[in-house]
Amino acid sequence: MNEKNNYEIIFESQRIRDILLKIDRIAASDCSILIIGETGVGKEIFAEYIHRKSNRRNYNLVKVGLATLPPNLIESELFGYEKGAFTGSTHEKKGQFELADKGTIFLDDIDDFPLHLQTKLLRVLESKEIQRIGSEKTIPLDIRLISATKVDLSELVVQEKFRMDLFYRINVFPITIPPLRERREDIPVLIKHFLKYYVPDREIRVSDEALEAFINYSWPGNVRELRNVIQRIALFADTEIKVENLPAEIIGDKSMNIFLKACGHCFRNKNLTFEEVMSCVESHLLESALKEAGGNYSQAARSLGMSLSTFRDKCKKHNIDKT
Repeated sequence: MNEKNNYEIIFESQRIRDILLKIDRIAASDCSILIIGETGVGKEIFAEYIHRKSNRRNYNLVKVGLATLPPNLIESELFGYEKGAFTGSTHEKKGQFELADKGTIFLDDIDDFPLHLQTKLLRVLESKEIQRIGSEKTIPLDIRLISATKVDLSELVVQEKFRMDLFYRINVFPITIPPLRERREDIPVLIKHFLKYYVPDREIRVSDEALEAFINYSWPGNVRELRNVIQRIALFADTEIKVENLPAEIIGDKSMNIFLKACGHCFRNKNLTFEEVMSCVESHLLESALKEAGGNYSQAARSLGMSLSTFRDKCKKHNIDKT
């Protein structure tokens, strides 16, 4: 039986059920929460769920997408400023922290937070007060912080791109949202939900073959990608979605092209054994993923649907390094 809660988290999998049970137990506390997950898994929806289950539900949930803000505007956007604080500041402005007072602030893509401002953010979280740009007065704050990251913050700490003390401050209760490919049982109920949302006036079914293709696809863009695909298909569907209605990448064309591109010579060399072909393919896929990720092991592992530890072990096995 598929489940749906009041905050639009549609699921069937036990993994999501377990996550929600944990959230229900800690939502009433004020501890900082770090939501970890790939782009498109629905981190914002989980932040909304936490806020609505908390004692702060009657106050604001302020969402800040740090990746969408120009770096030079993040400080004034978050902390606010006084009139005359800088050229063009013709009036005072409350920052997002002030607007979230007594409620919750959600900092999405915290991994994009500029290093030079991280000390100021840490000070705000620890002192529970804020100081606008151009002001000497401090303003008390009563907020709950939820952060989200699409990368492994501990790796950024090692690279000295993220402060260790800030990491520990925001990582009091981490929640990892699994990618869609690791909870494929959620795909059918999500498809049903999106069809009902985008075409509420029509009953559209999905053929068994099309559903199998949906389930077997890796969904690198996660729930967001599934939502966009269903929206596009629903515009032209009549009463049934068939395999021929699906985008090429879902029925395998794109995946096979990437596969062959990664290691085409393995298939042309007829002198290799099956084990040698598979080893060669794996090695080239690992090298290609690491190159595409600019040497970032976490990003490369995610692109192949592996855990970081598995990816590192396989790289070690094939003698693959960042270089």
